[in-house]
Amino acid sequence: MNDERKFHYTVSELIEILRTFPPDTPVLTSGYENGYENIQQPILQGMVHKPGNPYYDGEFQPAEEGNIEIFKSIILRRAVREN
Repeated sequence: MNDERKFHYTVSELIEILRTFPPDTPVLTSGYENGYENIQQPILQGMVHKPGNPYYDGEFQPAEEGNIEIFKSIILRRAVREN
């Protein structure tokens, strides 16, 4: 199936999915190389879509001053631990 949308979920779609789980279920995100990590406080951030980026740089990047095609997105950042 060829889905033309660049986003996998909107906030309302994610809320509906999350409502199917017990409310005390922890939320994690992928780790740097392997495993999973806790998430930081979700933030709303200006982003730009860069579909040509290599996979390790991510399809979406934080907007910089002067970017024209900015959109706002909720970001679930992984907690960064020192060793």
